[in-house]
Amino acid sequence: MLQEKVLYLISIYGYIGIFLALVFGIIGLPIPDEVLLTFAGFLVTQGKMDFLGVVGIAFIGSIIGVSVSYTIGYCLGWPFLKKYGKYLHINERSFYKTEKWFDKYGKYAIIIGYFIPGVRQLNAYYAGITKRPYMRFAFYANIGGFLWVTSFVALGVFVGEKWKIWVEKFHTVAIASLVIGCISIGIYYIIKKRNK
Repeated sequence: MLQEKVLYLISIYGYIGIFLALVFGIIGLPIPDEVLLTFAGFLVTQGKMDFLGVVGIAFIGSIIGVSVSYTIGYCLGWPFLKKYGKYLHINERSFYKTEKWFDKYGKYAIIIGYFIPGVRQLNAYYAGITKRPYMRFAFYANIGGFLWVTSFVALGVFVGEKWKIWVEKFHTVAIASLVIGCISIGIYYIIKKRNK
């Protein structure tokens, strides 16, 4: 199983394993990013890793992964992704969903999108394909990446040996929070429009 192989990679290669897994995970390979970050947090509680070291190397890995994805999108565009996207688990339907998400929520989509598997990977490709300014995109992507990395590593430290259970719970809570957040924003704009 891929998840077990990734966790084994981290157990053996430590920080380098985390770095490589995150770079390729954000580019689009099917790597369980949240699982490996939470597992790394658990390893911190075992004294096998340092909290700041894990957050630092994971953050750098996420920055490089996002930058590579943005560059691929910018230089090669949608025709490339249409042809080879299946190898990165990117299809036309998911791309257009990201487009709507991006257009609706803008800069917040980049930050929040980090916490949503699929959106996290596609945000950078979409920003590159649509030729969004890299520095502006990178600013929000780095905020999102730092919050995402820190949250999951801290979760692993906090829950310790129960890290597997909490990863599953987090996804359920994250999806529920996203739905509630979107509904709240929608209601806010409807009320604002009616008041005008």
